Amino acid sequence: MMRRPLPRWATISLPIAGALSIILAWQFLLPAAGVPSYIAPTPTRIAGVFQQQWALLFDNFWPTLVEALSGFFIGNISAVLLAVVFVYSRVVQAAYFPVVLFFNTIPILALSPIIILIFGLGMTPKIIIAAVICFFPTLVNMIRGLNSASHNEQELLRVLSATPWEIFWRLRLPRSLPMLFSSLRIASATAVIGAIVGEWIGSDKGLGALIIQATFNYQSDRLYAAIVLSSSMSIAIFLSVVMIERRVIRYI
Repeated sequence: MMRRPLPRWATISLPIAGALSIILAWQFLLPAAGVPSYIAPTPTRIAGVFQQQWALLFDNFWPTLVEALSGFFIGNISAVLLAVVFVYSRVVQAAYFPVVLFFNTIPILALSPIIILIFGLGMTPKIIIAAVICFFPTLVNMIRGLNSASHNEQELLRVLSATPWEIFWRLRLPRSLPMLFSSLRIASATAVIGAIVGEWIGSDKGLGALIIQATFNYQSDRLYAAIVLSSSMSIAIFLSVVMIERRVIRYI
């Protein structure tokens, strides 16, 4: 039995209702259950932090945003370009894809101190960490997407006198876009994670540094406020990717 699709109003109102129900339960049920505020401060206390410490939060918000966005663009663009090279050169792919795979097996928490040791404590290592964490999923999906065009389709374009460049732009690239945007959706969250991980290891600015400071100083309300802000950043980047995807796919 096929399920009917939800009406448009439901796709908007139901997620809002679900989020509100969780916030209300957090606000009233957790204190009633005896959960202390230093473990789980209520949403009103977290909102109070935004009101009282707005300047501090957003002073640390901007460095993380710059690092996450820079890493997002650098990591994904590098992955797309390398995927094109791998698809058009089997020799290069056979030689270097195992090397890329090896580096992907290194946990980011183990790789981050090495990157910071090489590049110092500025923004550069955080951007590189964010780029690295975005790179591999996009590379793999882009290779699959570019190879998803069948041999018969490519042969048909060759019969019609299409050049390799035209085959790429008219067939291979459009076929790869759904997989590319799936990777970009994932990268919207992982880029922020990479920037914050870099700030954990060596930084005195950014949401990652603020999270560490709030944790060691037992400032749970500030800790939760920084987490909410970093999550909001990921959601904003994710929604931007979704909007661009809709426009690009509709255009193509």
